[in-house]
Amino acid sequence: RFWLVINEAGNMVTARQEPRLVLVSLTCEGDTLTLSAAYTPDLLLPIETPATNPVLKCRVHDLEIEGRDCGEAAAQWITSFLKTQPYRLVHFEPHMRPRKAHEMKDAFRPTDQIAYSDASPLLILSEASLADLNSRLEKKVQAMNFRPNIVISGCGVYAEDAWHKLLIGDVELKRVMACSRCVSTTVDPDTGVMSRKEPLETLK
Repeated sequence: RFWLVINEAGNMVTARQEPRLVLVSLTCEGDTLTLSAAYTPDLLLPIETPATNPVLKCRVHDLEIEGRDCGEAAAQWITSFLKTQPYRLVHFEPHMRPRKAHEMKDAFRPTDQIAYSDASPLLILSEASLADLNSRLEKKVQAMNFRPNIVISGCGVYAEDAWHKLLIGDVELKRVMACSRCVSTTVDPDTGVMSRKEPLETLK
């Protein structure tokens, strides 16, 4: 996660604070970054933020990190869409100092580094586990409620909880920890409305 919405105090803003953020999509193609949302004109920005833009001090879970301001057009687009308070969009650049993942969770090694992700850049979910959860819910949820990067098919229910490694081609991924789930899972990815109850109650 290399782009981050922040408030005027420099604190991270996610769907936990602004549920409608789930309705915003960010795509990269060529040298262009596109912000999209329903009933809102797309905003096209350069992927490489101009070096003349200021670098801002930000906080992700109370840990300091930097981000280059993406400019007034991006700030106005986010602020106008959310309609609650002024926000800005910042971009993490390769030369900036990343956060150390073990400062968030002890399960990580001191050498593990992250930018704006909560604790890890990758999250795995299996279709079987999602189907089992939905069998116990009155209103079904989508994989997008959990925001996984990788969705696995063909395995048993909750099999991913016992895996130590995952091979994708020549890439070996190491499982570090189970992901504790927060109130953002209760945000409907189609409407941006938070229920604050399910699926968390059933997952307890």
